[in-house]
Amino acid sequence: MDGPEAYMSELAVYLVLLLGGFGAIYFGAEWLVRGAARIASTMGISPVVVGLTLVALGTSAPELVVGIFAVLRDDGGLLMGNVLGSNLANIGLILGATALITPLGVADRVITRDVPIMLLITVFVFPLVLDGEVDWGDGVILLALLVLYVGFTFIPIEEEISGIREEVDSITDDPGAAPVARKPVGNVGLVLGGVAGLGFGGWATVEGARYLAAELGASTEVIGLTVVAVGTSLPELVTAVVAAARKQPDIAVGNIVGSNIFNLTAVIGASALVGNFPVGESILTLQLPSVLVLSLLLWPVAASARMVRRWEGLLLLAVYVAFAVWISVVT
Repeated sequence: MDGPEAYMSELAVYLVLLLGGFGAIYFGAEWLVRGAARIASTMGISPVVVGLTLVALGTSAPELVVGIFAVLRDDGGLLMGNVLGSNLANIGLILGATALITPLGVADRVITRDVPIMLLITVFVFPLVLDGEVDWGDGVILLALLVLYVGFTFIPIEEEISGIREEVDSITDDPGAAPVARKPVGNVGLVLGGVAGLGFGGWATVEGARYLAAELGASTEVIGLTVVAVGTSLPELVTAVVAAARKQPDIAVGNIVGSNIFNLTAVIGASALVGNFPVGESILTLQLPSVLVLSLLLWPVAASARMVRRWEGLLLLAVYVAFAVWISVVT
């Protein structure tokens, strides 16, 4: 088989690889967080600690594994496009679309603490990438910021503790879970299965995305910003929809902001420890400023009535689409 048939067959294989990578990453993150949370629970670790670390890490795990595999393939454009594209999608696509379904309440802590921290970290990334490269030292700085942020979140205000406990309980005490998952061996199995799923998913997503970029004549930055970013944002989407369905919409906004902070610090920082990677001009002149503008827009939107209303969700969604199209065309 050669010619068009061979091309279509190869294209189908890589599309399946890309979609399979998204699925493996999603379920891998779910299994890893569920197993680790149950192990932590049996060890007597506070649900507050679990909620503020494992849950946030779980939603950023897809971006992290894609970032590491992208560095191993010497593709910094895919890494940065995915991180910044995910942050854009989290605010514009996921929060915007979810708010169209139901208005999202916003906790005071998110407005007065988490959103300002997200903005400061976004601004802080600018000087780190000015030289056109992210190296080991930059990674250490970003991870140090992550440690400070996580330590800061260990001082939750009292009214949030019950919400965090409910979120962790939904992970550790899922009535639909198989009985073996509640046993030590089952929990370890979930963790190992999650790690394996994340590993395969990261590899498959990067390979599929690189092939798709080559075939479309697009840069991996653009593919990372659009296709891969939306795929790796699936955990945030599920979290937002489930939180809204459970009448806990305030959790959705907090998790999105926390995930964006993890993306900028943990994903870029940990990937830089694996290896240095270049940063293209469009990252500095288009994508990073777009993330900053949309993040700035979220602040007054969330603070105006302590919620993201439907028309504000539509505004966020429209701005996201405009940025995504603009960056893709210009790049």
